[in-house]
Amino acid sequence: MRLLHTMLRVGDLERSIHFYTDILGMQLLRQKAYPDGKFTLAFVGYGDEKNNSVIELTHNWDTDSYDIGNAFGHLAIEVDDVYQATDKIREQGGKIIREAGPMNAGDTIIAFVEDPDGYQIELLAPKG
Repeated sequence: MRLLHTMLRVGDLERSIHFYTDILGMQLLRQKAYPDGKFTLAFVGYGDEKNNSVIELTHNWDTDSYDIGNAFGHLAIEVDDVYQATDKIREQGGKIIREAGPMNAGDTIIAFVEDPDGYQIELLAPKG
């Protein structure tokens, strides 16, 4: 068994694809519209779906925003340098919601960014 993907519902598919590809550096792996169901799926990730877990962005054509609720936590992405990644994301218009620095009660360097729909993404330094 392996984890295939995580699905996020998004209000503006092009805006979300831009964020995940241009700001976070993922690739758009595939995209398909389903007119009968009035939705489009786009899969993004850092590598092919055969060898990597990816994110499925689901855009329901009649919905432009969602209530994330209080059960969802965050996605996590490992980056070489959390401080540099945070600066680059900020320069490209990304929203930083927790600046880079040591985590509470620990020394792991982390930061949090928010995607256009309000989903939180944790940036983590590689484990030493």
